[in-house]
Amino acid sequence: MAQAAETATANKQRRPQPAEAKAPAMTPEQLLRAYRDMLLIRRFEEKAGQLYGMGLIGGFCHLYIGQEAIVVGMQACLEPGDQVITSYRDHGHMLATGMEARGVMAELTGRSGGYSKGKGGSMHMFSREKGFFGGHGIVGAQVALGTGLAFANWYREGRNVSLTYFGEGASNQGQVFESFNLAALMKLPCIYIIENNKYAMGTSLERGSASRDLSKNGAAWGIPGEQVDGMDVTAVKEAGQRAAAHCRDGNGPYLLEMKTYRYRGHSMSDPAKYRKREEVQQMRDQSDPIEKCKKMLLDGGTGEAEIKKIDDEIKAIVQDAADFAQSSPEPDEKELWTDVLIEEGAR
Repeated sequence: MAQAAETATANKQRRPQPAEAKAPAMTPEQLLRAYRDMLLIRRFEEKAGQLYGMGLIGGFCHLYIGQEAIVVGMQACLEPGDQVITSYRDHGHMLATGMEARGVMAELTGRSGGYSKGKGGSMHMFSREKGFFGGHGIVGAQVALGTGLAFANWYREGRNVSLTYFGEGASNQGQVFESFNLAALMKLPCIYIIENNKYAMGTSLERGSASRDLSKNGAAWGIPGEQVDGMDVTAVKEAGQRAAAHCRDGNGPYLLEMKTYRYRGHSMSDPAKYRKREEVQQMRDQSDPIEKCKKMLLDGGTGEAEIKKIDDEIKAIVQDAADFAQSSPEPDEKELWTDVLIEEGAR
């Protein structure tokens, strides 16, 4: 009798048990916020492209259109005191951290109302208040700096993590692998995020990298990694939460390869003739992150009127930023001598 009971128990344990209900990656309120933030980045970048075409933005200008889900999803995983650092395609990261559209647009146009007082332009803006430690024009340079931010967090023995973004083109830089080695050796709380948009300046990943799974690029140092659908804000947040928990628990760095796509050229001066229009249109039609989010909202019961209200709000914010940027004065000549050195005692 006892043997029969044990057998029945064993059989029950072997049967597939009902899966526990999985909590959604985002609540309806969080999803609505994500939609708003992604739409702000999209409309801001479209307006920046217009101003560039009008000659109001000079120099280099790299737009983030198509990649919005990455920064918005990752930002939803952060805690106060966490840091963000990235490359020259940085406007979306700034807006995601909460930096004001007015200040970012004014900096793009080289005006005194910008975050770097008109002296940094598109690629060099900072906000310590928002934990944004800059866009950086030297390919891959920010990876070592982001590792340094993680070192500071480790040294202070806190819970903060550093989000260090770079592209698939930069992933082959030597300083990237040096950073991996140090971070793994010291178990630094750094989340490395490869924004794989398939093309570097114009070279496809297949022609520029022997690695076909960039999430494994840290395997030699024991850094765990995963590939993520970077066009789905909920998938990004889920992966970001796993990575953040890993780092905050003292387990060292984590690598996320975000598979994404940029709709525009590498920069505003790039006609992107290395790919077909049909390829871009297919990505827009089938994988657009904002449209995906909008569908999830509508399917979840959010009304068209509420979506329209957000669209109108974002349109007004971006137009206000453009007006402010064009009306803000140019920097005074005296600004050439400010923010160059930190005087002793002023830290």
